[in-house]
Amino acid sequence: MTEIHGAVIDNQTRCTHYHQLHDIIAIKFKCCGKYYPCYQCHQEFENHNIAVWGKHEFDTLAIVCGVCKTEHTINQYLNTNTCLHCKSLFNEGCQNHYHLYFDYTAANGKQ
Repeated sequence: MTEIHGAVIDNQTRCTHYHQLHDIIAIKFKCCGKYYPCYQCHQEFENHNIAVWGKHEFDTLAIVCGVCKTEHTINQYLNTNTCLHCKSLFNEGCQNHYHLYFDYTAANGKQ
């Protein structure tokens, strides 16, 4: 089973920072290879800066659904807001933070 680090408050990857109904994913951070529910958890528990995933790495399994524990590639995650296995809805508001995790300009085809 995938270990989730950070200020986790339940078994569906919600944390003290993000704990609404659809806050059910954890992200593997490129810099340390650990899964955290959010960037704030990462910053509280690690002593290094966040490194973003480059577009050439978007086929990496780096997102885990907190409900069924299925891992998704970054591409799969960026192209849907539901788990491909259990169909649970992910928080659409996470899009506001994509730039903290992924080279989102590359993901959108922008230069």
